[in-house]
Amino acid sequence: MLDQAQRLRQMASGSKERNVAKSSPKIITVTSGKGGVGKSNFVVNLALTLQKNGKKVLIFDADVGMGNDDVLLGFMPKYNVFDIIFNHKDIEDVIVTGPYGVKLLPGGSGITRVNEITNIQRNAFLDKLSKLEDLDYIIMDTGAGVNRSVLGFIACSDELVIIITPEPTSIMDAYSLIKAVVHFKIKSKAKVVINRTLDKKEGQATFDKFSGAVKTFLKIDVDYLGSISEDRKLIEAVRNQKPFVVANPNCEAAQDILKISNKILGIKTESTGNSVQGLFKRIFNIFS
Repeated sequence: MLDQAQRLRQMASGSKERNVAKSSPKIITVTSGKGGVGKSNFVVNLALTLQKNGKKVLIFDADVGMGNDDVLLGFMPKYNVFDIIFNHKDIEDVIVTGPYGVKLLPGGSGITRVNEITNIQRNAFLDKLSKLEDLDYIIMDTGAGVNRSVLGFIACSDELVIIITPEPTSIMDAYSLIKAVVHFKIKSKAKVVINRTLDKKEGQATFDKFSGAVKTFLKIDVDYLGSISEDRKLIEAVRNQKPFVVANPNCEAAQDILKISNKILGIKTESTGNSVQGLFKRIFNIFS
C-alpha cells in the first residue's frame, strides 16, 4: 500500500548494508499536521545549530514542488531536485552550501511536475541520495499533512519530529498524522516540538494535552524535545532571509533551538528555570 515507504526503507537499510564499516548519517524527518506552524524555519535553524556544534548536516527539502528552505537561507539555487530526476544532474551538482557549511538539497517549486515522476525516476533519485557520504545528519523537511509522500519519508527516517503550535487546529491535525503513522505501523515513537509559545509553561501544557490523547487512544510513545518562544527576531529573520541563529544567535528562539539541538546530540544542559533574568529577557525580545 505504501510502496514509497517500502522503497525508502530499502534505501535506508541498503545504504547501511553496503557500508557497514562507515557510520551512516542519522536521518531525521521533520513534519507537521498542518502548514503554517514554522516547520521549515525550525529545520533550517536546527540544521545550522547542529552544524555549529561540529556536525555535518544536509537539509533535504522534501516538500518537493513547494520547497522554500532555500528562500529562508537566502539562496537562489540554479538547480533543484527536479534537475536530478528529469535532467540527469548529479546530486553533488545540485546541493548548495550555506552558513557554517550546512548543505541544502533544494526541493524546487514546480508543483505541476510532481505527478510526472515515474517509479523508475524516483528510485534512481533515491539511489543517488543513499550514496551521499561524509554526513552526520540528513534532516528531511516534508510537506504538511497526511499523504503518501509524507508517510514515506517518515518510514525511512531514524527519528520522527513533529512540529505543533498551541492552536487547537494544529494539535488536532498532528493527532491525525500520528494516527496514520500508527495505522500503517510506520513508527513506534515520535518526538514533539511546540513552536510559537508565550512561555515554557504553555509549551509543556500543550505537549501534555497532546501526549495524553496520543498515549491513551493511539498507544504510541511521544517524547518532548522542547518549545520555541514566539520571538520578534524570528519574524525579522524570515523577512531578511537570514536565519535567526545566524542573525541573532543570542535571541530567545535561538537559545530554545540550541537546547533542542543539545537533546538530539545527547548533551545535558542545566535548567535555568523561570528566573527574573529570564523574564526580563523575554520582555526585551518581544519589544526589541
